[in-house]
Amino acid sequence: MTAGFDPDAERSPARHEIPRIDEAALEAARLADRLLAAARDVGVVRWATFLAPFPERLRDEEPAALRKTALAARAAFGPRDSIRDAFSDDLTLPFLAALDRLLKVLARYRMHAD
Repeated sequence: MTAGFDPDAERSPARHEIPRIDEAALEAARLADRLLAAARDVGVVRWATFLAPFPERLRDEEPAALRKTALAARAAFGPRDSIRDAFSDDLTLPFLAALDRLLKVLARYRMHAD
């Protein structure tokens, strides 16, 4: 038996068991893919490097890790140095809105889970 494994311990729900979180994260992942493709197409290496891990993380991480990922991705919209300075609003604003929606869904879930 594996040390530290307790089959009777409460487990966190799998992501697919919380459709609202899964849907919000998948939408953010699709928009991150779109922004990443744009960054690679125009050769903006800095933003391509920054964005590269987010589509996969937003698609695959469990709910407990998604808040940290969404906040890290949202850091691209800083007050002094923003991804909005490099790309048009039609690419950046939907991603920002999707991240905010994901954070809101996660907060609501956490509030009701406690």
